[in-house]
Amino acid sequence: MNTKFAFFILKLPMAMSMLGHGLVRLPKLNSFAEGMAEQFKDSMLPDFLVLPFGYLLQLVELVIGILLLTNWQTKNTIYAGLLTMALLIFGSSMIENWGAITAQLVHAIYFAVMFYFLTKNELATHPA
Repeated sequence: MNTKFAFFILKLPMAMSMLGHGLVRLPKLNSFAEGMAEQFKDSMLPDFLVLPFGYLLQLVELVIGILLLTNWQTKNTIYAGLLTMALLIFGSSMIENWGAITAQLVHAIYFAVMFYFLTKNELATHPA
């Protein structure tokens, strides 16, 4: 099997998930961000951090999905995905949303698997 095609097939579900998360929230950009701020109002995280993150998250998810589909800057995109998941897991912990953390961990593990296969392939094609 073609390695590039196999890696694309591995990336496709995550690309669709991230793209879908971003696309579905774009029409309701304000309500999503304000809803997130409302969820975090009693947390240790200040509103001046949560509200901008709520706006930015939708765009970050959309861009990550597009970049995974187009195979541009894939390693950096995976880093961005892992960072996004780490921030989401931290935020969910701050409001004790343990159910959301499960889905976020699954995404993080999937990003880590993609990173493993990407770097394993790079090492195989570019030995030290």
